[in-house]
Amino acid sequence: MTIPFGLQPAAASRAKTRTGHLLSGLAIAFLLFDCVIKFINPPFVAQASVQIGWSPALAPDLGMILLACTVLYAVPRTSVLGAILLTGYLGGAVATHLRVGDPLLSHVLFPVYLGVILWTGLWLREDRLRVLLPGRS
Repeated sequence: MTIPFGLQPAAASRAKTRTGHLLSGLAIAFLLFDCVIKFINPPFVAQASVQIGWSPALAPDLGMILLACTVLYAVPRTSVLGAILLTGYLGGAVATHLRVGDPLLSHVLFPVYLGVILWTGLWLREDRLRVLLPGRS
């Protein structure tokens, strides 16, 4: 993607870029772990699925959706699309936990925390995004 003249962001410092990669890497590692346990579907995952009102048989399907979104986020060229799709996925998790009355700070808002980490990591490492969502330098 080319950035129009006059909308060039300030080059990110090496520390910002590294911090962005670190945050993105942590989020990707967590999401990949979540994918793996959804594919394996051990008893604790099946039990958690039932507690939130989902069929345990859906865990591999959710894992596949999450894996596709995570791969899109991990690839630099498609990272913004991946972040948008993951935001939708995480929004569904918030709604699900809210619907079943899970604790606010630990369960309901955990996907929000993860979304903030995803977007902050992406914003720190992606010049194109800083053009659209400028911040303080």
